[in-house]
Amino acid sequence: MSDPKKGPSAIDEAGLQDMVAATDSGARTPLGFQKMLLLGTALGWSLFQLWIASPLPFYDWPLIGSFGVFNDTEARSIHLALAVFLAFLAYPAFDGSPRDRVPAIDLVLAVLGAFSAAYLFIFYVELSTRPGAPLLQDMVVACIGGVLLLEATRRALGPPLVAVALVFLIYTFAGPYMPDIIAHKGASLKQVVNHQWVTTEGVFGIALGVSTSFVFLFVLFGALLDKAGAGNYFIKVAFSLLGHMRGGPAKAAVVSSGMTGLISGSSIANVVTTGTFTIPMMKRVGFSAEKAGAVEVASSVNGQIMPPVMGAAAFLMVEYVGLSYVEVITHAFLPALISYIALVYIVHLEALKLGMEGLPRRGVVRPWQMRLMGLLLGFMGTAVVAFAVYFGIGWIKPILGDAAGVVIALLLFGVYVGLIRFAAGYPELELDDPESEVVELPETGPTVKSGLHFILPVVVLVWCLMVERLSPGLSAFWASVLMMVILVTQRPLFALFRNEGRLLAACLSGFDQLIDGLITGARNMIGIGIATATAGIIVGAVSQTGVGSVLADLVEVMSFGNLLLMLILTAVLSLILGMGLPTTANYIVVSSLLAPVIVTLGQESGLIVPLIAVHLFVFYFGIMADVTPPVGLASFAAAAVSGGDPIRTGFVAFFYSLRTAILPFLFIFNTDLLLINVDWPHGIMVFVISTIGILLFTAATQGYFLVRSRVHETLLLLLIAFSLFRPGFWMDRIVDPFEVREGAALLDETLDIPAGTSLRLHILGEDEIGNERRFVVLLPAGEGDNTRDRLMDAGVELMDDGGKALVDAVSYDSRAERAGLTFDQVIERIEIAQPQPAKELIFIPALLLLVPLVMMQRRRRGVQAQGGTAKA
Repeated sequence: MSDPKKGPSAIDEAGLQDMVAATDSGARTPLGFQKMLLLGTALGWSLFQLWIASPLPFYDWPLIGSFGVFNDTEARSIHLALAVFLAFLAYPAFDGSPRDRVPAIDLVLAVLGAFSAAYLFIFYVELSTRPGAPLLQDMVVACIGGVLLLEATRRALGPPLVAVALVFLIYTFAGPYMPDIIAHKGASLKQVVNHQWVTTEGVFGIALGVSTSFVFLFVLFGALLDKAGAGNYFIKVAFSLLGHMRGGPAKAAVVSSGMTGLISGSSIANVVTTGTFTIPMMKRVGFSAEKAGAVEVASSVNGQIMPPVMGAAAFLMVEYVGLSYVEVITHAFLPALISYIALVYIVHLEALKLGMEGLPRRGVVRPWQMRLMGLLLGFMGTAVVAFAVYFGIGWIKPILGDAAGVVIALLLFGVYVGLIRFAAGYPELELDDPESEVVELPETGPTVKSGLHFILPVVVLVWCLMVERLSPGLSAFWASVLMMVILVTQRPLFALFRNEGRLLAACLSGFDQLIDGLITGARNMIGIGIATATAGIIVGAVSQTGVGSVLADLVEVMSFGNLLLMLILTAVLSLILGMGLPTTANYIVVSSLLAPVIVTLGQESGLIVPLIAVHLFVFYFGIMADVTPPVGLASFAAAAVSGGDPIRTGFVAFFYSLRTAILPFLFIFNTDLLLINVDWPHGIMVFVISTIGILLFTAATQGYFLVRSRVHETLLLLLIAFSLFRPGFWMDRIVDPFEVREGAALLDETLDIPAGTSLRLHILGEDEIGNERRFVVLLPAGEGDNTRDRLMDAGVELMDDGGKALVDAVSYDSRAERAGLTFDQVIERIEIAQPQPAKELIFIPALLLLVPLVMMQRRRRGVQAQGGTAKA
């Protein structure tokens, strides 16, 4: 029942769990045989995913041979079949549908949907003999499968994604009847079936492949980690570290949500999981219901942009952008980190405005000098251990050869047992009741030490990804295996070291938790598997109709060719398209539709940025849809916990999220924020300056720095923040970065272009359908004795066409071809990069502007303090 003290929107714990189940794992809990069927299928799905990810030699069976080996297409087909089957079992058709049983019609639909999805696996050999020529049987199965996939999507994810997919399917068929600006030749039913269902261009495309290979294992890892108690541990650690500060519960909510978001693929689940504890605590120290909910929403949604998982989008970016996984998370890390730092600062400013105090600590409070010394010693100890492990494993491998893996596994298990023995000396963590009259913070030391073994699987995951450079799927497999060992053994080991007895009961409890974790991981994957398949329909429609270039034309017309307006329109479209979609589907939709728009129109406007920057741009704004009214699902979930108004909560959360919304615009123009071509010293400087910049921007948007800011002070803060983020903007106005010449100058062999110089070539050419197009490409000059040789080394030959520089030939897979040059293009003019003073010099006057601002606000704060004293 609802608690009237919390307000009309508040719901009880059961209602919150039902909300999470309805969005993540399915709200239906059948009984008897149907329960066994649902849970058994989910368990089988997890075991299947572990099987196909396993590098162990299970496949060379005597007499049977390679039983259990699946190629990518077969694995995707089985993956989707299990997802569709579980979707009809776990998700009721309507709000009034039974929750305690599966109706017969749903069982029939589950079997039909699973068969349609498994069709590629069952008839793989037959289909491979007739590519591009589907039979009537193929078309019937595809039509049934497509309809049931959309119905499963409606149940699991709601109508938004279904509506978008239907729009694109209708557009595929009705192309000739569309207005001229968006018309295309259309496609027949046979062509659509072949493209969308029989091949790997649509439903069974890259997105479903990433879900099959990578995403499932990371979601499973997160579910196992949560079942082991890591979620509770992260929350308690965050509160023990930050709860005593001003607005401490809100700061702890940000950090705990960030740590949970590292392994979570759902912002809504993150809101409810941590919010049931953090939101009431924030309200206790003075936050309104809307502000408490907004802080939780902003921090939970931010978890979707934080590596290593990024709501599973990181693995999709690997495929779409063509970078390694390590490169993707390296580029995404700094913006996510400084965004979290800024959110903690927002909480601090809100606490200052409201005059809040922190929660009382438990036990003796050490002086801050001792706490700082302890932190430094802990950091140094961690660094020493890290170096010892790195070099130790580096020595073990060449010495032991093939046996090294076994020895390392035994050493790892020994470390795990040692950590359990260490943790057993401290009491087991229990969450305080956030509704109780008095809440004391746990002691930091015992809290941190009681769960250090939870960090070990995360270390293994990061080690496999970053040091061993294993694939994401294999890294998550080994981390999940370690988590399975922990789930089975941690309770018996704690019982043994604490002399509690009942070892058999502890072992059985551990196995129950393991089975529960495997089932939960699979149920949490239902929506993601369905979403990636349905988003594949949209990707397939884009490739089949060429709608990407049409959308670019529309945005160009609406933005009047203005670069900044084009980016704003693309951001708004990303936000609209992302409404109501889970993170994975969100990214697939916005990246397939809008990333090419920025690339195309950016080239025409002279903006040439790395593809990863473009994809992160649309991804950030797609994620903002979880915050933004009227559809912001995370805001509705937080309001359900806080008892606040959901629309008002959404607006406050959007306002808090402005610091995230500004970042994509900044790293489009300054790729240093993404650590692209940045060395370590420069990277540290970028981090420090970017952090200062985002804090100043945050202070400006909150209207509070040391005291409440006046209008001119807010404008000055914005100016300083902009200068720190984009120093090149001002330096380009002081010293021109390019020397502009006519394109025909490239025909002059005496033109002085040093090797390696970046040339910006303004090109007159044609687009894919033959329309005239002007754009800019970036071409580094190669080696050679003169201009002609250096251009040939870069892969391009020019000819004189009546005084114009015409592209005569482009070498295959050369820098010129990759830049976008092709035969018969005209180079209208060139821009040759010329030396500039270091743009970082702009930081000096920018930071100096802070001095008078700080002096003004300090003086005003002193006057206000004296006034308060006089009144007292």
